[in-house]
Order: sequence, then structure tokens, then C-alpha cells
Amino acid sequence: MKDKRIVLGVTGSIAAYKAADLTSLLVKAGAEVRVVMTEAATRIIAPITLKTLSRNPVSVDIWAEEQGWQPGHIELADTADLLAVVPATANTIACFAHGLAPNLLCNIYLATPAPVLIAPAMNGKMLNHPATRKNLEILSERGHRILDTEQGMLACGYEGQGKLAEVDYIFRQIRDFLS
Repeated sequence: MKDKRIVLGVTGSIAAYKAADLTSLLVKAGAEVRVVMTEAATRIIAPITLKTLSRNPVSVDIWAEEQGWQPGHIELADTADLLAVVPATANTIACFAHGLAPNLLCNIYLATPAPVLIAPAMNGKMLNHPATRKNLEILSERGHRILDTEQGMLACGYEGQGKLAEVDYIFRQIRDFLS
């Protein structure tokens, strides 16, 4: 993964804290990681954590002041070797599927020619809702790699499908995807 540029999208799932471990593994493997967080994700894990681990600024706000002339979301979209969204909420998946751009991450998604890897994490009822299933199907048909969720105890207290895949597994999928 040396010299590969990964834009890591982190959304507002409780599993957002696992992005810290993933970021660390990717950086240790030689990747340049640029983290983009939704506002909701910043309520779960502080951007400073991911900034420190990635050794790069963390982007949250599409209107934030940028260096240079090119809008930040276009620069990130154009230079990514992979857009990996870990964890991906039902909301972000729906925005991607239907071309909505309410935040920086969704704008990057719409602008990037890079391949996309999505690791969902959510309540099992949300995951199995026909709308979410259809949205994942749409994204899969676009050629995006959708990782399976795991079965287990969910943060909401339910037992079932919807847990974020293990970080080591996600790391291996990203590594394999880029090689």
C-alpha cells in the first residue's frame, strides 16, 4: 500500500471509533490516509484522534478554508486511489445511492473517479429495511465493494446482523483491493 492515497470516510455510526485502529494500520502499511468525517461522526470520535493517527488534517466542513485554489472536495476526490467509507451509516448509503450531497463526504463521493469500498454498520432492522437493501444493491451494481456486516451484540442492545466487520478484515480487503 506504499504511496497509495486512501480517503477514509467516517460516518456517524457508533462504530466510528474503530476508524482509529484502521487509520493506524493503513498508515503503518505505508498508505497516505486523508480522513473525511461527517458532522455526526465527530460526536463519536474526535477529529484530533484521526488527525494524529493519519498525520494529515481531517476534513469535516465543505466550507472550511482551503490552501490553494482548488476546492478541497475536488482535490481529495481527484487524488484518491480509493474511497473507503468505514463505517457507513444507512443515511450515507442512501445519499450515495441517490446522488445527494448534504455534506463533504457525499460531495467527494460524487466527484471521485476512484474505486469505492463501503463497510456498513447499523442496527439490524435498519440494515434489513427494504430501502437500505435496495440502496446497497444500487451501490453494488455501480461496482462498489460492499463488505458484509457481522452478527453479534449491537450498540443498541439488540443481537443480530449489522456490526461493522472486524478492522483486520477491512484492512485486508483494502490491501487486496489496492494490489
